[in-house]
Amino acid sequence: MRDLNPALKGGRLAPDAYHKNFSDLHPPLDRHEAAVEADRCYFCYDAPCMTACPTAIDIPLFIRQISTDNPLGAAKTILDQNIFGGMCARVCPTETLCEEACVRNTAEEKPVEIGLLQRYATDTAMVENRQFYTRAHETGKRVAVVGAGPAGLACAHRLAMAGHDVIVLEAKDKAGGLNEYGLAAYKTVDDFAQKEIEYLLEIGGIEIRGGQMLGRDFTLGELRRDYDAVFLGLGLGGVNELGVPGEDLAGCENAVDFIAAIRQTDDLAEITVGSHVVVLGGGMTAIDAAVQSKLLGAEEVTLCYRRGPDAMGASKFEQELAASRGVFIRHYLAPKEILGEDGKVAGVLFEHTEVRDGRLVSTGETGVIAADHVLKAIGQTFVTEHLEGLKLEHGRIAIDAEGRTSLPDVWAGGDCVKKGEDLTVTSVAQGRDAAISIHHLLAGEAPLATAVA
Repeated sequence: MRDLNPALKGGRLAPDAYHKNFSDLHPPLDRHEAAVEADRCYFCYDAPCMTACPTAIDIPLFIRQISTDNPLGAAKTILDQNIFGGMCARVCPTETLCEEACVRNTAEEKPVEIGLLQRYATDTAMVENRQFYTRAHETGKRVAVVGAGPAGLACAHRLAMAGHDVIVLEAKDKAGGLNEYGLAAYKTVDDFAQKEIEYLLEIGGIEIRGGQMLGRDFTLGELRRDYDAVFLGLGLGGVNELGVPGEDLAGCENAVDFIAAIRQTDDLAEITVGSHVVVLGGGMTAIDAAVQSKLLGAEEVTLCYRRGPDAMGASKFEQELAASRGVFIRHYLAPKEILGEDGKVAGVLFEHTEVRDGRLVSTGETGVIAADHVLKAIGQTFVTEHLEGLKLEHGRIAIDAEGRTSLPDVWAGGDCVKKGEDLTVTSVAQGRDAAISIHHLLAGEAPLATAVA
């Protein structure tokens, strides 16, 4: 629930300004533009871009297919490895993954625009409703998937391909996880997250049940009893608190809730935002919250991070994007107190920090930034309740390379495990690989065994 300062309001902009501000961040390529961009690829042997992709898409192959005017062939190459190839083309930090590894950077300091080419191919398949996959003969096996985010749905799709029946239990009313609730609205326009899920579900054999929460509506023990295997794609259910005075003031809220409200509204003018916004954090959520505050009409938006720019979780591209939208980014500031007046946010008291002998310390200096709206984006936490004896590692579910947990019939993937970066593409890879492992067990090709001691 958003706890609002009465000074916050919506409708700060003219109606047409919202449409302009929240238009597609990276407009799609047309056929000619895609052909020209594809011709820039060297089609490297042992391509470094492919190695940099967490789902190991054969990038040179799909780009060659585009260059020969075969976008549907390219789409299949992509979707064979990543059924969420359309969303990943929009939101993956390609500038730090495949495009950073592109050898064109050496020659021209400008990589092949792999993300846009991937979008061109996958969008073509979706627009033409070209389905590449059919279910195998039904096996009679039933698998429970907890969580309808990228990991859970990628797992469900691969299991459905193998002929298994999959029941997806999702706590929220809508499927999609962070793809639906947690991404900036200008990165995935036109309700793309739901359209991609509809495309995925056309394979059949997958039932999504919304409003179903682990520990409230069912237990892990019940799932293990009633299903042949279980996959946990729980995501991160908690939000970190600052632990400073003033967090309960009206106008101080979690950036996660703010972003979700923007994604779920039918009218952006109804989203309330302050005139002077301070965003606390240095990751992608902080950037998305800051940029969208500005796009909603905030007069001044300041993003404050306790360390320097190189330590920020957001990529250099995202930091530059925020600056280009008028966001002030200030470093080496740690919040000490949220200041209030009449129960409402009035500013943030900061202490200046510095790195000394490799440690972040306070300099003893303080300062205040006036604000009527504070957005906290300092990370999310994994809720470890109701896991019934699963082994944890660094506060998340421990798994092996196949996604197997300490329980022999339970697998896990996505943000609830600590393997790789917390990215959509990483979650998809983990869900896919867990499904392959589950299928090997259900098909009698692997023994039922505990993977994590």
